Amino acid sequence: MSQGDDLAKVIIDALEAQGLALFDGDVVVVASKVVSKAEGRGVVELPPPGTRAGLLADETGFEPGLVELILSESRDVLRARPRVLVVETRQGLVCANAGVDRSNTGDAGTALLLPLDSDGSAHDLRAALGEHFHAALAVLVSDTFGRPFRNGLVNVAIGVSGMKPIRDYRGQADPNALVLQGTEIATADELCSAAELVMNKLDRVPVAVVRGYRWEPDPGSMQALLRDPATDYFR
Repeated sequence: MSQGDDLAKVIIDALEAQGLALFDGDVVVVASKVVSKAEGRGVVELPPPGTRAGLLADETGFEPGLVELILSESRDVLRARPRVLVVETRQGLVCANAGVDRSNTGDAGTALLLPLDSDGSAHDLRAALGEHFHAALAVLVSDTFGRPFRNGLVNVAIGVSGMKPIRDYRGQADPNALVLQGTEIATADELCSAAELVMNKLDRVPVAVVRGYRWEPDPGSMQALLRDPATDYFR
């Protein structure tokens, strides 16, 4: 995948080469890396570090040029410790290293950046894929994130189109007639995590199709998944 490639066409061609199609209700999960590469955010050189990047590099042990690149993608630095740099990205995501990824770039001096507008990317893909296959689809752009208080990484949705990303059970009664007060399930994240089981981190499978899940139609946005800082008691 290179800058300027038509990602929708690449997905269509790959599906049809395998004798596959998309149908109403399918959820197409696309790895953020291929979106970034197609949109010119794929491979960038590490910039020369500024003063702040140098100080944070000393504190974290990261390469100064990498820290400068992380800062350029960030609104705010939330935590800096040895081998840890947690930031809020320009897109509003809270994650390690602003999502800057140096794996599978082909060059030790380069890195991959997150898409500038993952929701917009998901909307464009859904329109193109839906038109080609005459299907009502949902599209999720996924990336790998850590989780507070839990070991291990999971894939989550950083771009959403066509579905509500959260299933809200508040106000509904359980089998014992207890009314649920705070149960909201991040179904878009769960779908991305399920898709990762077949995409696999090292198998270079950038797209998966989830079929059979009944999602709720909606324009969709990953913004619904972002916690308001005013209610984020751990930030």
